[in-house]
Amino acid sequence: MFEIGKDICRFCYIRENVAGGYKVRLRVIHIIILGLFCLFAVWTLVLGIQGNAKQKSYTQNNLAERAEIFDRNGEVLAKNVISGHIMLRPVAVDDIDTTAQIIHKAIPEYSVNDAINFINAGKFVYLKKYANDVQLDIVKKAKLPGLEIEPTYMRHYPKGRRFSHIIGFVGRDGYGLEGAERVYDKYLSENKDPLYLSIDAHVQEQFYTQLTIAMQEYQAKAAMGMLMNSRTGEIIAMVSLPDYNPSNIGADPVVNRKFKPMRDILEMGSIFKIFNTAMAYEQKINKLYYIKKPYPLYTKRGKYIATISDVSSFKPTKPYFNIDEIMIHSCNVGSAQIALDLPDGTQKEFFERLHFNQPLDLEFGRTERPQMPRQWEITEKATVAIGHGISVTPMHAFLAVNAMTNGGFYIYPTLKKRNVGRVVGERVLDSEISAKLRDNMRHVASDTSGKSAQSKIAGINIGGKTGTAEKRLPNGKTDKTRNVTTFISVFPVEAPQYISLVTLDEPKATKESWGWKTAAWNAVPVTGKILDGIIPLLFE
Repeated sequence: MFEIGKDICRFCYIRENVAGGYKVRLRVIHIIILGLFCLFAVWTLVLGIQGNAKQKSYTQNNLAERAEIFDRNGEVLAKNVISGHIMLRPVAVDDIDTTAQIIHKAIPEYSVNDAINFINAGKFVYLKKYANDVQLDIVKKAKLPGLEIEPTYMRHYPKGRRFSHIIGFVGRDGYGLEGAERVYDKYLSENKDPLYLSIDAHVQEQFYTQLTIAMQEYQAKAAMGMLMNSRTGEIIAMVSLPDYNPSNIGADPVVNRKFKPMRDILEMGSIFKIFNTAMAYEQKINKLYYIKKPYPLYTKRGKYIATISDVSSFKPTKPYFNIDEIMIHSCNVGSAQIALDLPDGTQKEFFERLHFNQPLDLEFGRTERPQMPRQWEITEKATVAIGHGISVTPMHAFLAVNAMTNGGFYIYPTLKKRNVGRVVGERVLDSEISAKLRDNMRHVASDTSGKSAQSKIAGINIGGKTGTAEKRLPNGKTDKTRNVTTFISVFPVEAPQYISLVTLDEPKATKESWGWKTAAWNAVPVTGKILDGIIPLLFE
């Protein structure tokens, strides 16, 4: 713009034959253009300053008025606290030495010399943003000119990392970015009454503590755990490790914010034998299967494909198992044979009934999409029966097993406290079949792989199922050295009120596990420790 004006003015000087009046008009145009440009620049600057001030004020108001978050019993999970930024205005400082001493006392990371340098620099500076109460108190009592406090609001999370994935955090604009802060942002922004979640802080503490210990003991890559009310869908506890600090999100890797129960897509292993058995009951299969040797798979034309076998620790005492025994003893060979006896299309229809063919749009977020087989030939039928060849999120498996055991209703979970009794969901299984599955799971917890999870609390019987799956590599092959282990349990098994899931990602064998790293040796004992801690809280 400036160059255009110069060109016009220059033009008027080199044209000797131009009348004097014309020259004057060109100069006036040049001055007007320059004036308008300067006015525009100044106005833009003013608007920017006002906008920043308004934004800052709006953000502070938003935080100041944001509703608190409580657990189901009234314990504070998120609240607003008044904090402050410690500011230095060098031009107002009277006593440099005293001011420098107070700065060092309040903010020890600055030496006295550092503080003197700040003052001598003559520039306004924020010495400490979101100072703690002790720091603010030192500055307030000093009452020194030039050393000031700018009041500000901040969101405080008293439980810290233990609730990071559930509660989430807010951004600089005061709006929720993760967890309940994001999901219920509208309510939190527009209401003063606190938001009560379904979570029990004490139960959450038990899950968090035991899973943290388990990650260290088994040197696991990650761990997760969930507890839900089987009847209402209320989430009572939900932990995903590794975690992060919601009050200082920059302190941990971004990947730690991944909520694994809804974002990981995993093969869940023998958990799927619950579904395989349910299908056998629905199809009224009632026969014995020979289970004492590896079972070869052949195409319809007789071509060998692969062999289904059991782990070396599986030592059946008899050659034939019925449907119940195959599930109770988690027999791969028997499960594959059951699957091959199912009518074509049975597995696909059953898994679609459990929503394994789509992401779940839950109240507190959307899960990843499971990976169903593209075709349902002999290999797919047999491997899916033992929890391989199909990958789902832990949340998918969790809700599906709940439907298998709560009487046959698929119930969507909630993070909000519900003041109602049983919530009737979508009927996906006959209640009699559900009762049979629970009885099998009772035997798993009392007689086979789930024994170390059985509650020590009198009158509370556990039902459960283990699952161990080899990790699937990006190239489609499996890595036999890395496992995902899971134990899913319901209790009281006679009429479930709660369902629990514990999963460890790549646990290592220990001396105590005699070199084994399957679910029975890690996920199950971890579940047992959790249940010992939470059952008195749930049934007090």
